[in-house]
Amino acid sequence: MNSIRATLIGLACALPALCLAQWQWIDKDGRKVFSDRSPPADVPAGNIIKQPSGKSRPAEPVEAAAPAGTAKPAASAPKVSGKDKELQDKKKLADAADAEKKKAQEEEYAKVRADNCERAKGSKASFDSGVRITRTNAKGEREFLDDAQRAAETKRLEKIIASDCKPAQ
Repeated sequence: MNSIRATLIGLACALPALCLAQWQWIDKDGRKVFSDRSPPADVPAGNIIKQPSGKSRPAEPVEAAAPAGTAKPAASAPKVSGKDKELQDKKKLADAADAEKKKAQEEEYAKVRADNCERAKGSKASFDSGVRITRTNAKGEREFLDDAQRAAETKRLEKIIASDCKPAQ
């Protein structure tokens, strides 16, 4: 019974190693392909990057051995650029969408700043005119601002005008 258990445990430990058997090759378009199956017969042996140990590729017709002095031209092998055109196009589209989104956010921010600037200028004009200004307190009662409160509010409005009324950078 113990030997069966030990055998089952050994097989269970060996199973993940069998699942890792992967093939890697570069296809005719220059993309890296990962598979648990061997590559098609039209993929040259030089384009196979990784193959599982103990596995062999299906038999290919072997070309006649060429003399050592004549090498096959490298131009027949597909050029591997390492870049995927579809991926580059998608990246360009995503970058363009991000730029458009950022531009829209900047325009919205500029509108908010312009609105704040106009409101602050209007409020400051009211304070500078000398008209009595009232506010509603937490109890809902109307109260008039004294000179110290007017000065503090004028100072606050001047800071808003200085920050929001300058041209965007």
